[in-house]
Parts: sequence; C-alpha cells; structure tokens
Amino acid sequence: MTQLDRPGPSDPLSVPFTPGMRGNPDELAAIPDEIAHARELPIEPTPTQEFTETWRNAAYNCFSSGHKFCREVCPVMQVTRNESWTPTAFHANVVAMDKGEMTIEEIASDYVNCTQCGACELRCPNTLFTGDFYRFRTRTVDVVKAVRAFAVESGVHQPAWQSWNERTEDRTHEPVLGETPVSQEHVRDWSDGLDLSIGGETVLFVDCEAAFYRTSVPRAVAQILQLAGYEFGLMGEQWCCGGPAAEMGYVDQAKRFAQHNLDNWRSTDTKRVLVLDPHDYISFTEDYPKYFGADFDIEVVLVVELFAALIRDGRLTPSVPVERTITYHDPCRLNKRKGIWKEPRQILRSIPGLDFKDIDRVTQWSYCSGGGGGLPIEKPELTAAISAGRVDKAAALEVDTLVSACPWSERPLGEAGQASNIDVVDLHELLAESLGITVGGSRNGGSEGSPA
Repeated sequence: MTQLDRPGPSDPLSVPFTPGMRGNPDELAAIPDEIAHARELPIEPTPTQEFTETWRNAAYNCFSSGHKFCREVCPVMQVTRNESWTPTAFHANVVAMDKGEMTIEEIASDYVNCTQCGACELRCPNTLFTGDFYRFRTRTVDVVKAVRAFAVESGVHQPAWQSWNERTEDRTHEPVLGETPVSQEHVRDWSDGLDLSIGGETVLFVDCEAAFYRTSVPRAVAQILQLAGYEFGLMGEQWCCGGPAAEMGYVDQAKRFAQHNLDNWRSTDTKRVLVLDPHDYISFTEDYPKYFGADFDIEVVLVVELFAALIRDGRLTPSVPVERTITYHDPCRLNKRKGIWKEPRQILRSIPGLDFKDIDRVTQWSYCSGGGGGLPIEKPELTAAISAGRVDKAAALEVDTLVSACPWSERPLGEAGQASNIDVVDLHELLAESLGITVGGSRNGGSEGSPA
C-alpha cells in the first residue's frame, strides 16, 4: 500500500497539496515514513531477513533517492575517495542483503570506515527537504551501528575492536590508546587533592579518556564547579558509559555497563549526572533511554551548557585575559548530532583577551576530527589524516589555537597540531585559566605535570 492508497474520506492525500505549505492538513504530519513497507516474512525468517526487515525502510529511502550529496561532507570519503565507504554504500549494502545478494560477512569490514559524525544525515536532501515538516532525518548513523551490532551477533569481528572491547570488559573502563594504565582503582586519581565527595544528588561523570589520559580536563571542570559553589560528588564505582562498545557493535556489553552505572547512581540517591564528554552525552541521552525506557529517570546535564548558564547568571565571571588567537572546533556529537553550538561560543566570547575567529564552518557544517565511532582503533591512519585536514583548515585562518570541547577529538587534533604549530586546547581548561584557576593534571597521559 502506498500513501495514495490510504482509505477513508478524510485521507489528507486525497486532494492536491504542496509539501511544506501552510494550508496542508495537520494529518500529514502523522503519516509515517514508508518507502519500503513491511512485507510478510517466512514462518522462520533467517537472522538476515529479520535484520533487513527492521532497516530496509531506512536503507531503501537512501538507495531510491540516489542523491549522494553526503559524500561531500563525509570525513572518511574526503581522505580516501573510496566509494565502498560512503553513506550511500552503507545503505545500498543493506538493500543487497535484503535481496539476498550479499552477506554480513562480505560487508562488515566496510562499516569500520565511519566516525558516526552525522554530517551525511544533515547534508542528505531527504533530511533537508522533509526534516522540518515531517521531523524526518536520514538514519545513516543508526544503520551503521545496527550493521556493526548484527556483525558481532553473527560472529563477525574486527580484530582491533574485538581486542579493545575484551580489555574494556576486563577493566570496566576503555583501555585508552597507548600505554596509560587503566583500572577501577585509578578512575578517580585525576581528582587527587580536590576534596570531592562520593555520591549525592548530583555527580560528575568523567569519560575514560579524560579520567586516565587527559586529566587536566576533569580537574578544570571540577574546580570551576567548586568556584561557582555548585554542589556535586563523584560516582561510587564508575564504569565506562558503554557508548564506545555500542558504537562498535558490542551492544550486550554496553547494556551491562549501563546497568551497572544506573544501579550505582540509585545506590547513592543520585538524581542528576553532569557530563563533560560529548560521547557520554550521546550515550546517556540516546542509548540509555533505549535500554531502560521510563526506568531511566536520571537528569543528564551537559557541563558546557551549565557553565554558559552560570556565566549568564553572574556566578562565574572570567576576568583573567587569555591572549590567544583562536577558532573553535565543534565536536560532532554536540553540534551535528545534538544541535549544541551556541553555548560553547557564549563561553568563549566571555573570556577577555581572546581573538575569536568564528568563521570556520559554523553550525552543522563543521568539520570532523576523525576521533569517533571507533575509527582510531581500527584505522588510526584515517583518523590522523582527517585530523590533519581539520587542523590545516584552522591554520588557514592564521590562528595559534584550536579550541575543542571533546577529550576524544583533542588527542588526534593535538597530534596533528604539532605539525602545524597549532595548540589544541580544551574549552573547559581555557575557561578555568580565565577564572584564575591553576588546574594541574595532564594533557598527554602524564608527561605534562601531575595532579596537584
């Protein structure tokens, strides 16, 4: 059945209309997306048939349009020009599986080549033309995550991802790239000397990269909160959020970690979680609600938004000039995935002394660092190439500093910045400096100072 076949005298499509016009019937908004409608499955469908039945509508939606504009903004495509690693290819593969022409074993490795930045979804005409009216968005990120999960369920593993998640399972935290020691015993080492309590109504969740490698970031956040008089504690036993495991397809592991964290919050009567890492923010606002439904009753607060509000309310007043010429790197999971781009700029514009060149692909058209979606684990050379391109674009603005708000993007960007004389600085650290706070901690796993 197509939309034109819908029965009933009140069928909103029974009269001519122009999509998006004000005079259209309200019922149009209630019509579900239906490009490839459900079909009757065999009594005992194969796992592949069950999988494609769930995702065929999204895949056919892309496949039937054939726009391919997404390639212009795909960070992997920009450095590889490999047609097998484009968003359109990811959808086409699902269509091929639906037709019985390809298997998960044949396509799984292609899906490594995605940072899940979401740029393709925003650039897709299917989103651009219908997004405002039908609240529709092309679902490439979800399709990539689903194919990766189906591969793992089918026993098809990518070697580095499998090893990474086995080590995460053993240590309850991501191993973190490099030789940084990781364990539950050291997850709060970054806070040494700050006299932070455990548990309470509000807790600060610190991602694995920041907790073990870039410890200056959580120290800056904690000290700013203390300066503002904002009460908070740390988790009693914090595990990895599980988001990276979910992104790589290890969904069962991600759910176990999520259940542990939720149980721990409840054991300390926690009602609110402060999040400094955009990847955690995606996990807590998208994955956890899917896992737990209405049982997930924790308020999730992004630290960047909280700091912008505290500045507006006069509880934080940056006053120490910071003499840098900067531009801002929008983390994909904040900007393109969640639409958060104003608050970081409000913070930067409150810092005296900064020469802020905010002309570098603002709003949803921002560049990707290449640091997401598990790409640095399986394809570090691609992450390095994407980050180098991102830093080159910053250097063209004649800035000396690239500011970000994502610990996972700052490592590859920082490594690329060394070759271009661009310093990569975290937004929270920059704010702390302007508030007169001596942060301490490390920016590269321990060699640049130690916790105070």
